[in-house]
Amino acid sequence: MRSIWNGAISFGLVSIPIKLVNATENRSISFRQIHTEDGGRIRYRKVCELDGEEVSSDEIGKAYEEADGTMIPITDEDLASLPLPTAKTIEIVAFVPASEIDPLQIDAAYYLSANGVPAAKPYTLLREALKRSERVAIAKFALRGRERLGMLRVVDDVIAMHGLLWPDEIRRPEGVAPDTSVTVRDAELDLADALMDTLGEVDIESLHDDYRTAVEQMIAAKAEGAEVAAPAEERPGGQVIDLMAALESSVRAAREARGEGEPDASVHELSGRKKAPAARSAPKESGTKKSTAKSAAKKAAPARKSTSRTAAGGKAAEKKTTAKKTTAKKTPPRKRAS
Repeated sequence: MRSIWNGAISFGLVSIPIKLVNATENRSISFRQIHTEDGGRIRYRKVCELDGEEVSSDEIGKAYEEADGTMIPITDEDLASLPLPTAKTIEIVAFVPASEIDPLQIDAAYYLSANGVPAAKPYTLLREALKRSERVAIAKFALRGRERLGMLRVVDDVIAMHGLLWPDEIRRPEGVAPDTSVTVRDAELDLADALMDTLGEVDIESLHDDYRTAVEQMIAAKAEGAEVAAPAEERPGGQVIDLMAALESSVRAAREARGEGEPDASVHELSGRKKAPAARSAPKESGTKKSTAKSAAKKAAPARKSTSRTAAGGKAAEKKTTAKKTTAKKTPPRKRAS
């Protein structure tokens, strides 16, 4: 891998010569702009506003534009002569737990390679110190014309550095969160937890860019003159009316995808939710109890008939049942008399 920056890590009084190497690469497929009528390339030419002439890259410099439009030329020598200790040094300023770093701050990633044999010992010392302390190093460094913030951590047997955005470069999330009041019930959280447990963990190495693969296949097909297959028509997604039902369906689908059986009873919170309206109508006790008692009496009578016929058989059981009914009918007058 080609280094993009040479310098040193300043670790107290220890100086570690290092080379900076990009740890990531862009694997996206890039396209050229063309004239759709004849397929000709569209190119951008850099033209001077004053004389209208096209200029080459070695004729282009940098300048700062004032509010009134005045241009102040800035050369690479001007930037290199700035009195910055981080111009060629990654200066470690603190060691902190990794949990203190806001992931929003993390930017580009680099590998730090020991530059030469004498750098091997102090490089290994810093690496092992970071491992044992389970902390990361916060550092300042200058790259591409500006001072940056960095975080050093150990990846396998290499010290990696993540560029960090300065705290004032992180925008406050004002107006982003929902502005309406929403109540989330425990049953909904339980189902959400069940869905997360069902999806489980994933091996990041197994994930890949499906979009890039599809684009590559489409390009290969067009290059061979083959007809590109149209994608299957997707069914329009409906509006989620019942969040609980949607969560239950998601849990069920995730379990089926993992080859597991039906969700256990603890996931079925929806049935309990349907019974809730009956519990809320509890204040109408007298009417409810009467109707329930009548229904129970109607259902109980045939059951007693069937049982008595089986036990004693024939008409004798029917007479006993009739006698019981007669006694039950006479009971209310005795209560009113008392």
